[in-house]
Amino acid sequence: MSEACKYKTSILWATSLSYVVVILDTSIVNIALARIAGTLGSDVSGLQWVVNAYTLTFASLLLTGGLLGDRLGAKNVYMTGLLVFAAASAVGGVAPDLATLVAARVLQGIGAALLVPSSLTLISTGYPDAAERAGAISVWAGCGSVAMAAGPLAGGLLINWFGWRSIFFVNVPLAMGGAWLTLRIPRASHRYGGAHMDLAGQAAVIVALGSSISILIEGAKLGWGSAPILCGIALAAAAWLSFVAIERRHTQPMLSPSLFRLPAFSSSAFVSMVSAFIFYGLLFLLSLYFQEGRGWPAWQTGLAFLPLTVMVVGGSFSASRLCRAFGARHVIVGGFLLYASGFAGLLGLANDASYWRVALYFPAIGFASGVITPAATAAMMSTVDKCRAGIAAGVLNASRQSGSAFGVATFGALMSSARTTGQGVLMAISLAIGLSLAAAACWRATSRPDTGGAKSPDVRRDDATKTE
Repeated sequence: MSEACKYKTSILWATSLSYVVVILDTSIVNIALARIAGTLGSDVSGLQWVVNAYTLTFASLLLTGGLLGDRLGAKNVYMTGLLVFAAASAVGGVAPDLATLVAARVLQGIGAALLVPSSLTLISTGYPDAAERAGAISVWAGCGSVAMAAGPLAGGLLINWFGWRSIFFVNVPLAMGGAWLTLRIPRASHRYGGAHMDLAGQAAVIVALGSSISILIEGAKLGWGSAPILCGIALAAAAWLSFVAIERRHTQPMLSPSLFRLPAFSSSAFVSMVSAFIFYGLLFLLSLYFQEGRGWPAWQTGLAFLPLTVMVVGGSFSASRLCRAFGARHVIVGGFLLYASGFAGLLGLANDASYWRVALYFPAIGFASGVITPAATAAMMSTVDKCRAGIAAGVLNASRQSGSAFGVATFGALMSSARTTGQGVLMAISLAIGLSLAAAACWRATSRPDTGGAKSPDVRRDDATKTE
């Protein structure tokens, strides 16, 4: 094997394993929610914080993580993120109370924010050929999908045999394995310019996301018209406006507004956010529904997710082939139409339909989630220069993690606010259908028929030379 092939193989193995750790942690924790509530004493809002402390921190810091990878070297930042994630997982495993567990989840989010955008930068740099890069991204996303598929069942079995703390301890050896693989990547320069930090923009986006999620999580408990919630709404609005103003005026913003003038860039971010919103919102809703509504144990809940999560894997590994055959435009539109049809079938949950009656629609939802992520990722990464690959990866993953956090918060709020469980399920699923159709319309309107909205080296090999 040539040195170039060894270099590419090392990058792909290392980055894929890191993504497995990140996604495994996202899916596996949902299965542990009932056990965590029983051990540490928590209501629905507390469980939402256990999930969202991770995703919210992840989303808030992804842009900075991407910037650090571009400025300080992707390999260095990637390794740091893995080590932070491993340490935080160990703390979560021994957490004596809810506050400590939430703090550990925040640290996990910091580690994930450092390693994920840097992993895409390493892939983008290590695979200069556009067609090869799209294939590598498909494998990277596919490994995350495998983790998503295995997470619920593996988590249920671990919880059943060793308790809920084991789902955090399992991250430690996986992260250490990723660190060992990273050491095998030859040291190379992935730095572009001096290290510059947009601290004002970073602070504004943390406040904006944090206050927005807090409103959704605590609104049902405190009352939507209560003083704390109204103050939170005012703070969130001010923070979002401040963030936009800072980025427009800053000479070196962490998120350049010029990026969003690229239709494929902004559309990819939007559809990624919507996909994560409805998919992770569904995972949270179903985890509580199966365990608390139907009284199922953790292992049975994990098993119930298999028809959903296995198809995520199928979608991820099929995305590159489908894009080459039909174009990203049709693939992503088709994915969201699958989402809508699958969620329409889940409306039976509101009437306590049998498991098999609704599980028939899980494969459509899972395949849609799996195919949208790599298709949108490749479309976005093909629109930006390599010197901005880290920040582009940060935007993409920030969109997904923000969508995940908002999905969990919104679906949880609908469940808490509804008079009955069935009514809450009906409102959440109806929202998912509406968002799916809106995302399909948005992508169709903003993408070009021939390329799917990007320069399309991800789906057209003969265009690769135009972007290199």
